[in-house]
Amino acid sequence: MNLKFLGTSGLVASMAVLAACSTTPEADEPIVETVERVEPIVEEPQFSPMELAVMELENEVGQRVFFGYDASNLQADAKAILVRQAEFLNRPGNEGIRILVAGNCDERGTREYNLALGNRRAEAVRGFLVGEGVSASRIETVSYGKERPLDPRSTPEAWAMNRNGTTTITSVGAMDELDTMGF
Repeated sequence: MNLKFLGTSGLVASMAVLAACSTTPEADEPIVETVERVEPIVEEPQFSPMELAVMELENEVGQRVFFGYDASNLQADAKAILVRQAEFLNRPGNEGIRILVAGNCDERGTREYNLALGNRRAEAVRGFLVGEGVSASRIETVSYGKERPLDPRSTPEAWAMNRNGTTTITSVGAMDELDTMGF
């Protein structure tokens, strides 16, 4: 009986030791968790029709032509840019785009003289665009004379930069007209 008792108690003691060792994790063991990787969602910026048209005119077509000293006639490089502007404005879907053509001058000459010269430059651009099939009703003109220089320096390079005709989009069609009415 002593042997039976020793065998049973030894068996119970062995099982208790094994159970204690196999079920309790060591305090020093790191806990490993698996984390699911989620790709970030990158949203493309949303642009309005007006913003898209302005970006295309400025970055791809060209919005500015330059003039010689005391001149309002269009040179070959200016005509090439205006041909691209006309193609852009006449493209299907762009028929509602309205523009403003601003005539600008360098700082030399009187204010009155430069306002008149800037007007001749703006009208030269307008006339060319109309000749390329753009409806005259879509084009407004203004002369800023020497009041809005691109380059404020008094150098020949700055003067050449400031003698320009600049085309700016004022609206892109019916949607813009509704927006300005508060709809």
